[in-house]
Amino acid sequence: MHGTITTLLGPSGSGKTTLLRILAGLDNPTQGTILYGNKPINDSNRDFLRQKATLVFQKSVFFDTTVYNNIAYGLKLGDYSKEEINRKVTDALDLVRLEGVETRRAKKLSGGEQQRVSLARALVLDRELLLLDEPTVNIDPKNVSIIEETILRVNREKNITIVLATHNLFQAEAISERVALILEGTVRQVGTKHEIFGKSNKYLTSFARLENVFSGISKISEDGTSIISVDQNLKIEASFNRPGEITVHVRPEDILVSIKPLKSSARNIFKGRIIGITDLGSTARLTVDAGKKFSVQITKKSLTEMNLNVGSDIFLTFKASSVRLI
Repeated sequence: MHGTITTLLGPSGSGKTTLLRILAGLDNPTQGTILYGNKPINDSNRDFLRQKATLVFQKSVFFDTTVYNNIAYGLKLGDYSKEEINRKVTDALDLVRLEGVETRRAKKLSGGEQQRVSLARALVLDRELLLLDEPTVNIDPKNVSIIEETILRVNREKNITIVLATHNLFQAEAISERVALILEGTVRQVGTKHEIFGKSNKYLTSFARLENVFSGISKISEDGTSIISVDQNLKIEASFNRPGEITVHVRPEDILVSIKPLKSSARNIFKGRIIGITDLGSTARLTVDAGKKFSVQITKKSLTEMNLNVGSDIFLTFKASSVRLI
């Protein structure tokens, strides 16, 4: 549908990237027909599709030159004046909030910044269809937020149709208008995000690998929130109102880490000890024993600044609104 954001949601290996490559005109479907508008796409007119769509790969390749030259490369192959190229590159960098980095070497940027450069390189081409393959995978939360904001802004201001592939159901729910659930190479379900996420869904639960999952007995507090007794030593407060036996989860990126208790309105504060650290590139995944095991994602910068190691005692803080019902 023109001007909408549609998410291809599914686990790794489900066929999301293959479908994006077909939509970009890079691969041929083994069966079925591609329609762009009402126009069938085949071998004789596949270049038409390539001129309408651009695909941002999960792992982009950069030339060993400046950010400016990487973004301007596609424009220099076309019939654009130097002034037009400068304007388009400047506008694209503004959209992805990377003003002032034009002369930096693209390969020297962080993973999140490189992904934003890839997005800018696609945006300068002014195509009708923007295809994004896992645009925020394995990058730090700050850059995830900027990329998601950029996707929404581009769709809103330029009315560009966007199709993105992700395994992150929270991202799909946050920025999509329509969602296609893909499992084992088959589109199982297509609908609005309210139709997909608004009720229990067997297809979602079949692949969603949720972390920080806790079960317990919930009682309603005087404030109308849910106090979930996971065990004698761990009680989690949630903003929803649901008594009885329930299961909840908290996203690793929604948990703040500190050396001392934070002065915060957040209702959930737990002291714990780091028992494992996993390197994820620009971020790190902490496994923390706080009575129950918690998985927490922080930036490498935060890990270094707080001098965190296995055995470090820390505090975990998260809002009641970050606790989600399963």
